[in-house]
Amino acid sequence: MPIINRIADLHEEMTAWRRDLHAHPETAFEERWTSDYIAEKLEAFGLDEIHRGIAKTGIVAVLRNGNSEKSIALRADMDALDITEANELPYKSQIPGKMHACGHDGHSTMLMGAAKYLAETRNFDGTVYFIFQPAEENEGGGRVMVEEGLFERFPAQAVYGMHNAPGLPVGEMAMRPGPAMAGYDIFEIVVEGYGTHAARPNQGVDPVVVQAQIVLGLQTIASRNVNPVDSVVVSVTQVHGGDTWNVIPQQVVLRGTVRCFKPEVQDQTEARMRALAESIAAAHEAKATIRYERRYPPTVNDEAHMEKCAAVGRALLGGEKVSTDAPQGMGSEDFSFMLNE
Repeated sequence: MPIINRIADLHEEMTAWRRDLHAHPETAFEERWTSDYIAEKLEAFGLDEIHRGIAKTGIVAVLRNGNSEKSIALRADMDALDITEANELPYKSQIPGKMHACGHDGHSTMLMGAAKYLAETRNFDGTVYFIFQPAEENEGGGRVMVEEGLFERFPAQAVYGMHNAPGLPVGEMAMRPGPAMAGYDIFEIVVEGYGTHAARPNQGVDPVVVQAQIVLGLQTIASRNVNPVDSVVVSVTQVHGGDTWNVIPQQVVLRGTVRCFKPEVQDQTEARMRALAESIAAAHEAKATIRYERRYPPTVNDEAHMEKCAAVGRALLGGEKVSTDAPQGMGSEDFSFMLNE
């Protein structure tokens, strides 16, 4: 695929940055080494301003050129995951139990490369804000940056983000207008029964049996409650209860996620979840307590700005290499908070 010569010249340097970041993974709001590393590079590139400490470890660098009042923001996330790396590589994670397993080391590297290239060439008229965001994984660093006044301080007229796609051939891009990634909610259901010896189940209220029926009941939300033309995924991902072989526990805890594209589907799912869990528990003389938390809203792309991205992609890669009807994904992105703002 054709690459601008100067950017191609940066290949070895950018590879070294990516490997440095990969070897030093840090998780949500703890990206201190990462933040220092990126800020040091940005200073060397000659950015006009570098602002730190936004959402604890976040960075916004500013580059201005010409007289235009136009402005855009480019965003990359920089946190890692609580995963032990099994690869044997010279740049393997040096932090036990943490790994860049979602590619944010690559995202940050690409944004650093863009910053260096634009600072050198200044072939634009206006202002570019480079946003290095912490805590994309589960903890909503994008939301925190917005709440701390990101776009009041750095008033971009548009914000662009991207994500690597391991299933997509090298040299291709995929995007779509409108809802592109699902909203992300979490839930916890605590089932309280009455513990007893496993040999005398009639003397207790078994929360293990109750939670099993609740798990099955939750699957009817997608199949029997939500309009079939809408999408929702209800996944129970944790079940905790019991300490020994021969005692029915007092309590079982269920946890999981809900993913969908519409606020009204979120509302319906939460209401049905509460009704199902409470009524199933009551039918067995148990009690269910539900905590439902809305984490990330759906990621909804503006069609006009998506078309700008597609046009640039076609110019670089060729029209057949850029898809604008990528399938919707049930994964989530806290970039949605920036888009909504």
